[in-house]
Parts: sequence; C-alpha cells; structure tokens
Amino acid sequence: MTNPLHTPCNLDPEDWPATRQQAHRMLDDLFDHLESLRSGPVWKPMPDAVRESFDEALPFDATELEAVHADFLKLVLPYSTGNLHPGFMGWVHGGGNVAGMLGEMLAGGLNANLGGRDHAPIEVERQILRWVRQIFSFPETASGLFVTGTSMANFLGLLVARHSALEASGHTSQEGLVAYASTGVHGCIPRAMDMCGLGQRALRLIPTDALGRMRPDAFEAAIIEDHAAGLRPFFLVGNAGTVDTGAVDELATLAVIARQHGLWFHVDGAFGALAVLSSSRASLLTGLEQADSLAFDFHKWGQVPYDAGYLLVRDGMRHQAAFMAPAAYLQRETRGLAAGSPWPCDFGPDLSRGFRALKTWFTLRTHGLRRIGEMIDGTCALAQYLAERIEAEAELELMAPVALNIVCFRYRGDDSDTLNARIAVAVQLSGTAAPSTTRLGGELVLRAALVNHRTQVQDIEVLLEAVLAAGRQFSSENGA
Repeated sequence: MTNPLHTPCNLDPEDWPATRQQAHRMLDDLFDHLESLRSGPVWKPMPDAVRESFDEALPFDATELEAVHADFLKLVLPYSTGNLHPGFMGWVHGGGNVAGMLGEMLAGGLNANLGGRDHAPIEVERQILRWVRQIFSFPETASGLFVTGTSMANFLGLLVARHSALEASGHTSQEGLVAYASTGVHGCIPRAMDMCGLGQRALRLIPTDALGRMRPDAFEAAIIEDHAAGLRPFFLVGNAGTVDTGAVDELATLAVIARQHGLWFHVDGAFGALAVLSSSRASLLTGLEQADSLAFDFHKWGQVPYDAGYLLVRDGMRHQAAFMAPAAYLQRETRGLAAGSPWPCDFGPDLSRGFRALKTWFTLRTHGLRRIGEMIDGTCALAQYLAERIEAEAELELMAPVALNIVCFRYRGDDSDTLNARIAVAVQLSGTAAPSTTRLGGELVLRAALVNHRTQVQDIEVLLEAVLAAGRQFSSENGA
C-alpha cells in the first residue's frame, strides 16, 4: 500500500496545556466584562482608526491565539451593540445570560450539524419542542424548528400556510391568494410576501384601534370583499406584541374569524409570545393557543444568546409536507447514523443547522420558567413605571398606551421630529442610555424597549435625566 503524498494539516493545538490556559483567560475576560457592565458606557462609537484596522490583508500566515484574543479585546469588545448593558433600551434585544453563553461554547466544541441523523443534539432539540408545546398549549402533533429569528420563522410559517392552501384547494397556482395583517405588522411580513412570490399587493393591511390592535370588524369586512372579488383569502398574521408599541391583537377573536373563513392563523410573537410565562400579562395572549403557527424568539425576552428563533406549527404533518424532499444522499434507515427520521431538515430549508437548542436548553434548565416569567413581569413593571414618570414630567409626552414592555414618548417642543431625533442620538453618544426612535401617526417619537433582565429602576431614571437634559439643551439653543 502506498502512502499518500500529502496528508491533511491538523488544526488542533500543538501545545494543549498552553491553549487550555489561554482559553481560561478568554473566558475570564468575558466574565469580567459581564460583571462590570454597569460601570461602562452602554455603547460608544467606533473610532476611525479602529474601523480602518479591519481593512487588513488576508491572513495567509498563522497568528497566535493570544494575539487574536488581544485584538478582540481592543477592537471588538469595546464597540459591541450594547444590548448586554442595563441601559440598552432602544431595540428589542435580549441581554443574554451566562448559562446560555456557556451552552453556546459547548455547542461550538461539539460542532454538531442538526440537519438530521441520529445523535443526542437532535434529542435536545426535540425535548425543547416538547417543552414549547406545553408552554403554548399546543397539541402533541405540533412540530417545531429552531431558525435564525422570527423574521425567518414568519417566512416559513407563510410557506407552510401557502402549501396547505394550495394542497387543500387542488390549485397549482397561487394566483388570487391574499393575506391579512394589521398596519402595525413587522416589516418582515411584506418581505416574506415578496420572497414567496405573492408580492405585497396580495397583503391587506387592516387598520388598528386606539390600542394599536387589529380591528376585527375591518378584518372580516376585507375577507368578505376579497371573496366577492373572486380572490382566495388564506393567511392571517396576528400580533403578540407589535414592534413599535408592543400592542397585542385580540387573538381569540381573530382566531374565530379566521376559522370561520378557512384562513390559516399565524401569530408573530417575536418577543411578546413569551409573556405567557408572566403572571401579570399572560391573559393578554388568550387565543394564542388556537394559532395554526407561531413565530417567536428565545433570544429576546427568553434571554438566550443570539440567535435562537423558533417556529411552532400546530399540524406537524402539514409542516413536514411543505419542506420534505427525497434525496439519495439523505436516505433514511431504521438503524445506524441515518436513523431517527423525521429529521429537522424535513421541516425547513436548511440542511446545515447549528446547535441553537443547547444554549436554550441551558438557559431554560438553569433559570427555570418561573424565574423567566418573573423577569418578564419585572420588565413590564419597569415599563409602567417609566410611563408614569413620563406623564408626571411636563416636558415629556407619552405617545402610546403601554401594553407590555415598550414605551413610546417624546420631548415637547418646536419641530418635534428634529428635536427628538437629536435627543436620541445625543443620549446614545453619551453612553448613559440607548433609546431608539420610531414613528407613530407620522410623528417621530422616542422608544424604550425594556427587555434586558439587568435593567433596574435606576436605569429608568438615568434615561429620563439624559433625555430631559438633552431636550433642554437643544430647546435652549433653538430659542437663542
């Protein structure tokens, strides 16, 4: 037997003890960072010199792990998103958690592909599916899948609904299919309509009431009008926490209307769906258990490190029918590594899938659902406190009802849009807090999304002080 002329290069460490010591230093640096979050800025802009350092040439030659880690500490860690910090309130980003971080590290060490085949990581994902069914009161026939986030989960839910509608009607063409969502729907839904070939023209945006909820009467009227025009209503998106204000649609009422007219009822619960774990807000989600599919993120209110989106489908057979495709190299067996069918790749488009389930498994088991629910209650209580403080300040104005954990407000003054846009940027650059902006009724407003488990009353006060100080400064400048 001849020896190969060239053997593959082994990428394992040449010095395991030294690598082990370096790994411990890297982990310690992350613990130090997390432990001292409050003492640093929420966010700070990246200097030009740091940004330019990322233009370095291709790394053809090896660099010591210690040196790469040093660059991470200098170039990456100080200029991250800021969502770990208790003062980060601008967007609905979870704050992560240590147990989930460690689970992610272990998942990287295993390097498992959760597309399919018979191995323990897939059993972890299946266990979480069983837990998710119980959390949302779905039947045992429900299927589930980890994806990047709710945007992708919403898209896959739409694909399942479309496949089911075409299969049920015997049509091979999707011509005439129409879908419905409120004017407060997330922008990923119109994009999903485009990506699946239906186009945004097939999406009816239904007006909302004073609380930001879809009007059921307007929804049903739109269905009747479309039927009369010879169109084929098939899909409804209900909101469990709108992106702008956190409004929750009347899900039980929408479920009845959808069922009466034969529509697939999908719920976008990106962050709000997990309010079912809350003792104070769960009642807002009555009717969620009647959905045909649900999209949500563990990486928002669930505090699992990014990314960990999830799609739950009531009828697992319909879910599987939308995606399963035979391929010779994916041949299934009853024994061996190719056993364990159906595989996760039968429920979505990805054959290569990371072990997102492990960091979720560590988070749920380490903290427990009761504690996570108490955390969600706490963030909602902070939102109510912030709303009360805003209403007590003559210079501030509350701009929308607070249903869950999102508070929209503005500083009163001339040219309000420009003024509040300047305030948002000034507060972010100060490093003290990080609100964002959105538009309600055409007006630009400040938006505080209280998602981080580390946020406390003192952080609310810091936000208010920063907004008031910036507002007074800019108003004074304008009046000078």
